[in-house]
Amino acid sequence: MSETVFSKILKGEIPSYKVYEDDYTYAFLDISQVSKGHTLVIPKNAAEDILSIDTEDLKHVIASVQKVAKAVDKAFQPDGINVIQNNRSFADQSVFHIHFHIIPRYKDDTDGFGYKWETHPDAFNMDELRNSISSAID
Repeated sequence: MSETVFSKILKGEIPSYKVYEDDYTYAFLDISQVSKGHTLVIPKNAAEDILSIDTEDLKHVIASVQKVAKAVDKAFQPDGINVIQNNRSFADQSVFHIHFHIIPRYKDDTDGFGYKWETHPDAFNMDELRNSISSAID
């Protein structure tokens, strides 16, 4: 895996606003705050995305995501929290070192962040979808 801005942060080559660290993970404020308290959680063992991270490393990361999300909730008392993890550039991944965004949401923050979900409940054969996924599970 090639070096990323996150690997440089982990090596101390780029400064960050650390909020939490343990043996497996590192959490820091996103330099481009979407909302007050927007925080990133990354594994110390680099992996490109959720498809390539070691399962044991992922367990540590998700535990840290929960711990940091609870701290963000306590510190800022937002109206909600988004936890977002993107994979591959088409899904808006911009740093190819797996990371989770913890984004506090406030009633007045609609100008800075949003998702638009269009549902298509009748567009797919649900049995075919289920069978395709189930047969691909290792």
